[in-house]
Amino acid sequence: MHAQTALPDFVEPLPHGVYVVDTGFHRPRFDASFLIVDRGRAAFIDTGTNRSVPRLLAALDALGLHRDAVDYVIPTHVHLDHAGGVALLMEHLPGARVVVHPRGARHMIDPSRLMAGATAVYGAEEMERSYGDVRGVPAERVLSSADGMTLALGGRELAFLDTPGHARHHHAIWDAASQGVYTGDTFGLSYRELDTEAGPWIMPTSTPVQFDPVAMRRSIEKILALQPTWLYLTHYSRVGEPERLAALLLGQLDRMVALARSVDQACPPGAERHAALMQGLEAIHWKSLQAHGSPLSRTEVDELLALDLELNAQGIGVWLDRQRA
Repeated sequence: MHAQTALPDFVEPLPHGVYVVDTGFHRPRFDASFLIVDRGRAAFIDTGTNRSVPRLLAALDALGLHRDAVDYVIPTHVHLDHAGGVALLMEHLPGARVVVHPRGARHMIDPSRLMAGATAVYGAEEMERSYGDVRGVPAERVLSSADGMTLALGGRELAFLDTPGHARHHHAIWDAASQGVYTGDTFGLSYRELDTEAGPWIMPTSTPVQFDPVAMRRSIEKILALQPTWLYLTHYSRVGEPERLAALLLGQLDRMVALARSVDQACPPGAERHAALMQGLEAIHWKSLQAHGSPLSRTEVDELLALDLELNAQGIGVWLDRQRA
């Protein structure tokens, strides 16, 4: 270790040696990387994109940590807002290994199919602007997780849980030292702009292409069974009250599924169905936010959730098409 300096404004310290790094992806306080430090050893959970790597390295520098202090880089899943910066970051971390869900390992080694799929969703121009050139990680530096597997980090232990629902290549990480679970996208999205006196608000994420509401419910219940005090959400940061948030999350999930089935009966696949899903999702979340006491206008909420509504509608459409097949 070397001398610490003042933390950059995009790094927020939390108790138990946890630091939230705002990756800068999309907008402020949208996409987090978590840096865990214990007895001079460190791990990153989720990385943001290639554009985020300078921020992650700056966090290490401010904390006085050498690059070889990082033992693990752990994407919760291989979607690019979580794992797009892994390979570039690893080039700066000589002693680190990537720990990834076994269904995602091949995409970390050779991201060509992952990039092709993301380009189909976002378009080539947006891919270059937001993600840059996503490279692979050497196979010998990639470790596949398993449900129940544990890894030592300094004096603490990180335990891995298989948590499909958002994606089949998704795991979560239980950290007993902080009594928290790093949930990636399985336990939804909770933006600080939507907090009220009632506490945080949360919504499910059904991003394409592997959304599975039944598996998502099971994974949420699996996380709750650990009785965590905290949930560390990539979108965004740490929230408490897991039981209350789970009830809010699962209620909306049920309404999303009911909406999907209703729209699918009324509209064939295509632009009309997508528009109906978008409209219905917006109404579900607006009603939930009103009940939560949000002071934001409907226009403000729609602007804040625009990307999520678009991706959720796309993901539900893919799920509906899979039911037809």
